[in-house]
Amino acid sequence: MRIVTLIENTPGDPRCACEHGLSLYLETHDHRLLMDTGSTGAFADNAEALGIDLTRVDTVVLSHGHYDHAGGLLRFAALNPGAPIYLQAGADGDFYHGDRYIGIDKAITALPQVRPVRGDLRIDGELFLFAGITGRRFWPQSNLSLRVRRDGQTLQDDFSHEQCLVVSQDGHRVLVSGCAHNGILNILDRYRDLFGGDPDVVISGFHMMKKQPYDCEELDVIDETARELARHNTVFYTGHCTGLPAFERMQTILGEQLRPLHSGVELDLANR
Repeated sequence: MRIVTLIENTPGDPRCACEHGLSLYLETHDHRLLMDTGSTGAFADNAEALGIDLTRVDTVVLSHGHYDHAGGLLRFAALNPGAPIYLQAGADGDFYHGDRYIGIDKAITALPQVRPVRGDLRIDGELFLFAGITGRRFWPQSNLSLRVRRDGQTLQDDFSHEQCLVVSQDGHRVLVSGCAHNGILNILDRYRDLFGGDPDVVISGFHMMKKQPYDCEELDVIDETARELARHNTVFYTGHCTGLPAFERMQTILGEQLRPLHSGVELDLANR
């Protein structure tokens, strides 16, 4: 299996741009797929610089309905109008951070290749999508400022539009999330309900980034999350919405079990 971070918040390959967003390219025996497309079309420029042909992509998964994961979908559809785009049925909601709209471009839902999913979906023997994450262990407090406008009301977003991808190949499983708005520990609990045991690799933002300093309670949550993750027989790749201070603090507990994502960099899956 090959996985390349097409775009992420932090620089990596000097040929590649970085931005507030996330896009991953995955190659398996049977698929070439994208998980998310960043904030803009820059992921496609990065793919070209890296020699990755997006016209050969056969599957796209949108992790959730925020612009920084769906911003390049229209550009991708212009390049490759045949590849199905899987998103949860609620991913086209009116999502806000304060007064700022952070949802997806509504034109995306009109694309003929869009495949709305309700709950879990097995695409084939390699690819499985799951949602329905209801646990609230260490639910990210940064979610509290994120809202959805529905039927004339502004409500707390419950992130029912978030879905995760499980990729299986040669007896190994990789779990991919976008921001883990539902909490990475709750996502792992749902994974265990579905598959038993631990995934070999997890790739996900942890949604711990904030502009102001962390208070003591937030630092305790970061530490306890890291201690919980350390109990899994899993390597974790994270970035995007995790934030460097949280990453560095978690790495003091997790060590080499926690690794960073950077734009244009291929993940070293052989070194577990």
